[in-house]
Amino acid sequence: MEIQSVGIVGAGQMGNGIAHVFALAGYDVLLTDISQDSLDKAIALIDRNIERQVARGKVTAEAKAEAMARIGSTLTLADLGACDLIIEAATERETVKNAIFEDLLPHLQPHTILTSNTSSISITRLASRTDRPEKFMGFHFMNPVPVMQLVELIRGIATDKATYQTLLGVVERLGKTAASAEDFPAFIVNRILMPMINEAVYTLYEGVGSVRSIDESLKLGANHPMGPLELADFIGLDTCLAIMNVLHEGLADTKYRPCPLLTKYVEAGWLGRKTGRGFYDYSGAVPVPTR
Repeated sequence: MEIQSVGIVGAGQMGNGIAHVFALAGYDVLLTDISQDSLDKAIALIDRNIERQVARGKVTAEAKAEAMARIGSTLTLADLGACDLIIEAATERETVKNAIFEDLLPHLQPHTILTSNTSSISITRLASRTDRPEKFMGFHFMNPVPVMQLVELIRGIATDKATYQTLLGVVERLGKTAASAEDFPAFIVNRILMPMINEAVYTLYEGVGSVRSIDESLKLGANHPMGPLELADFIGLDTCLAIMNVLHEGLADTKYRPCPLLTKYVEAGWLGRKTGRGFYDYSGAVPVPTR
């Protein structure tokens, strides 16, 4: 089937980036969240981010105006029921995601494809709670969405071939690259990335190195664009911890045990950039290590 309209649940860091790329690719986008303030901030941020692309010559002013005109917003989740494709981009908690899909089900069109932007939760399990497991997939974008080229496509055990082929076509129209992953905890990217970040936190916890020396070592010694602790702050330490817990519980291997220091930072509310403090303090002009 051809996708023309896309509903996005969640106007946060991931949701607004997903709305941005879909609108620029010519899709009609309807964005929903639980507060009008969140929606207003998301639309304003999309406008600023596309304007930066215009300034760099990557997007024309006309294309920007057309994209912004394609983005609508609503506080009513049921309004998304008319869309051809729905992308859930809410917080990384399975109970929240299940509640969203349960509320959506009575309002969906028979052909509507449901997807989740989850970075780690079982697609098969999420799909089983809906009335269309064959039309359900994991659609995992990387952050920041407008910049990162990869999209992980994850089929649940019941996902049919037509749904998979449709989403492959969507990724191609977005100008991105699809990587197909099996439905195992954390899929491909986070199965490899999060244990590395967790090991960096252990390295800090055990006093092997400081925040700055650990990040500089990986940037200059392994040619990573960001150090692992800097990257954890960017992703959100709560998200990192949630994914490590999924890996630890889903694979029952002690090598995935979340570092106690990561847990402590999350308990303190030090979640990284979004709260102004994580492994770095972002209150000043230049981030300062907190350890």
